[in-house]
Amino acid sequence: MDTPSGADPVALAEVVARQRAELERLRDQAATSAVVERAKGALMAMTGCSPDAAHEELLRRAGAGPRTLLEECWITLGALAPPEGRDPRTVPAVPGPSSAAGHREAAGAGDVAEALGRIGRDLAQARSPQELATRLLRHLAPEVGADAVLLYELRPGGGLELIGSAGLDAALAAQWRRVPPLGGVAALEALRERAPRWLEDPAADRKRYRLIGEPSGRWRSRAWLPVPAGDTTTVALGVLRRAEGPFESRARELLPAVARLCAGRLRAFDASQEPAGGSVARTVQAVLDALPGATILLTPLRAPSGAVEDYRIDAAAPGAVDVFGRAGRDMVGRHVLESYPSVAGEPLWHGYLETLATGVPFESEPFAHQDVLDGVPVTATYTVRAAALGAGLLVTWARHDAVGRQEQRLADVQRLGNLGWANWNLVTRETDWSAQTYAVLGRDPACGAVRLEALPDLVLPEDAGAMAEAIAGLVRRAQPFDVPFRIQDSGGVRHLRMVAEAVTEPNGTPAEVHSFVQDLTAQRSAELALVESERAMLLQRGVLQAERALAGRLQHALLPLPGKPRLLAGLRVEVAYLPAQSGIHVGGDWFSAVELPDDAALFVVGDVAGHGIDAVATMAQLRFMAKGMVSTGSSLTGALGRLNQLLLHSRDGQTAATMVLARYHPEQRLLAWAQAGHPPPLLVRDGQVRYLDRPGGMLLGATANPAYDSAEIRLEPGDRLLLYTDGLVERPGEGIDTGFARLADAVRAHGSAESGSLEALLATMLADERRDDVCVLDIRMPLEE
Repeated sequence: MDTPSGADPVALAEVVARQRAELERLRDQAATSAVVERAKGALMAMTGCSPDAAHEELLRRAGAGPRTLLEECWITLGALAPPEGRDPRTVPAVPGPSSAAGHREAAGAGDVAEALGRIGRDLAQARSPQELATRLLRHLAPEVGADAVLLYELRPGGGLELIGSAGLDAALAAQWRRVPPLGGVAALEALRERAPRWLEDPAADRKRYRLIGEPSGRWRSRAWLPVPAGDTTTVALGVLRRAEGPFESRARELLPAVARLCAGRLRAFDASQEPAGGSVARTVQAVLDALPGATILLTPLRAPSGAVEDYRIDAAAPGAVDVFGRAGRDMVGRHVLESYPSVAGEPLWHGYLETLATGVPFESEPFAHQDVLDGVPVTATYTVRAAALGAGLLVTWARHDAVGRQEQRLADVQRLGNLGWANWNLVTRETDWSAQTYAVLGRDPACGAVRLEALPDLVLPEDAGAMAEAIAGLVRRAQPFDVPFRIQDSGGVRHLRMVAEAVTEPNGTPAEVHSFVQDLTAQRSAELALVESERAMLLQRGVLQAERALAGRLQHALLPLPGKPRLLAGLRVEVAYLPAQSGIHVGGDWFSAVELPDDAALFVVGDVAGHGIDAVATMAQLRFMAKGMVSTGSSLTGALGRLNQLLLHSRDGQTAATMVLARYHPEQRLLAWAQAGHPPPLLVRDGQVRYLDRPGGMLLGATANPAYDSAEIRLEPGDRLLLYTDGLVERPGEGIDTGFARLADAVRAHGSAESGSLEALLATMLADERRDDVCVLDIRMPLEE
């Protein structure tokens, strides 16, 4: 760890050692004080003596031992629980002013003494009035049927403040946290009279007292007991029950003794609340006591490694309140993670660490925090500031008032909207601009605001005339304006907008100008980019539409569709071609159905990858070359091989196509066919639908050494054969096998031989929008007559 320049590491180590020793001494002192107060409380509960008398008795016993005071206290506390098998009534009486009465009380109610022993041992572990109330309820619930426990402390003004509670919801506890010095308050009566108040008749109690939780009637019986503390009694213990009826005699005996037990523990709390930071903390506490607002003094608590693990509150202003409702001096001695657990790991925590390390004050961003006022949650905006004070931090919570919040919101709106306001007083010649206006206009605030009539000097010359004319109309005729303009700065040209209106005198003379100026550069740039994009899109669309029209005419010229079915080699052939409905390109699907010189028939269906004029040109080459090669005697597989070479050596080998070739010999009714990466033909025979097994064959243009095979099938009268392109069976997001199954089902449903069955089939298969071209050859063998 680096040390400050000029600092002696040995001296620093001695300072740390002294501080650690002092910390250990304070811890031992606090532990000793807690045990002594606990033992005094036990004697007070057993004998009814005063705190001073209990202390003197402990000293007397320690001297007679001889033992230390701490040892005697532990022995006294150990005697509270009688050993197993021993009659509780034999607990020895403690000599003193009330020893005889205490012995008779123990003999008459040994179980009360045993209960007090258990309660006393547990209360000694409490570290705060809030924890004390929680532990009390844990014991008093089974002992006397308690449903809620409250601890009220008398304040200097005569009112009461809730210092601990258990069994109350947060809203009710916040509503009754402070009780003014009014009449009809049972807790105040118990403190003034120094005697318990037993509220056991709800109807009568409502008329006499102001009751917590009314008019709900939640608690039907209550007890308020003073907690004795020598000559003064400043704390009242409240026990609330849902059970109706009077407290039993055992409860009336136990509860005052429990109140006396609380006295010693509360005295220990008062002792622990002395500022642990020495004279500096006491001085700061004296100052904070006189200040409004929420301010606390924090001392860092470090691990052996030097890292800050927590902070101790060494002083607190009366306006500081933690999450448990503790306020002011009640918070002294507590740790930050106990009082404000949500701060761990948050920006506040890191800000504290940075201030400790650098000494630079920290101020948080404004944040929302919910308070409870009169039982109603109220959200307010706060800023936390931390400044170094010695080795600690002085932390202040500043609540933003309504005006401050409005100003902050206005600043946020200007920043987020990239706009600023500007006012010109035409009578006094005063000018007032917001900080954001300088930023929007690109003007240095040190140069000051510009007069209204000089504003055109800031804009580009092309826009200065319109701005000057608008200002003249505003000043002379109170005519508002909304004017776009441009300015030039180091970042280039920026597009701005100014809106202004005039506030007039009763006679209509403009007296003041209110306006705002907004930077629209980003919006304007987006608008210009959008216009340019739309222009390019329209141009591209026009080009594509022209290309589609040209390709469509070319396709129609090269691929004329017959108007009705035709006969080829004794087969009835029907053709359908449907272009895609989406997009503006013409596809490369094609067909050929021609009679060959030897009375055979050639059937071809193909699909060229891509769209547009290039696809149509490739389609024309393949169509005519396939027909020419087969017509001149080439085999089907040989024709496919040559067509593959054609595609490999044309257009840089970037074109691919699929194709199915079929040659029908009417004498044998034999159909020979081959394919190149194309969907298989579908055969309908005797009502059965199946796809032909495809012979081997890679799509055209994919490889230089493909292998193509052929297959044969003998057609029977009534057979139907479909050759088609993939647009008939493919759908987005669907497997090809699903498309094949859908086609087979559709053919079964529309497999009749009458005219129009192909149209019905296509209507079923292409119910949705077509994303690709579709070409179908429907080949049928007529029935023999």
